[in-house]
Amino acid sequence: MPRRDPAGTPASVSLTRAGIRFSVHTYDHDPSAPSYGLEAATRLGLPPSQVFKTLLVDTGAGLAVGIVPVAASLDLKAMATALGCKKVAMADPAAAARTTGYVVGGISPIGQKKPLPTVLDRSASSWDTVYVSGGRRGLDLGLAPADLLAATGAAYASIARF
Repeated sequence: MPRRDPAGTPASVSLTRAGIRFSVHTYDHDPSAPSYGLEAATRLGLPPSQVFKTLLVDTGAGLAVGIVPVAASLDLKAMATALGCKKVAMADPAAAARTTGYVVGGISPIGQKKPLPTVLDRSASSWDTVYVSGGRRGLDLGLAPADLLAATGAAYASIARF
């Protein structure tokens, strides 16, 4: 009998198909929470430096993904350098949702509608497990940073500003 995917999102389906080990972590999302990422860290009892948020930027030639700790912000200059662009700007939230297939606040770096250039902040390498959105608000997935790189085709760079 085939193993049923416990989360049922494109992110978890993608990881399951790729044979990548991951854990599923759910919590009751509060729609009034000021920060989806910090809410996830708090509700899951994890350090904010171990929980990563998925941010989309506009390169002028398309969108790209930056994955940084929820305790940090995305350094746009560093992101542009990592992508080999002159500059990047935060993507329009509606464009981010449309392009990824996920709702804002639940955008996973994994299982997006189409592959986008992706950069993972180098701080992820200091953890055995990192946590990213599982594809909906109130759902995070835990996996090894190397597996996150493999699942997203990402590269490491120092793109977070603490």
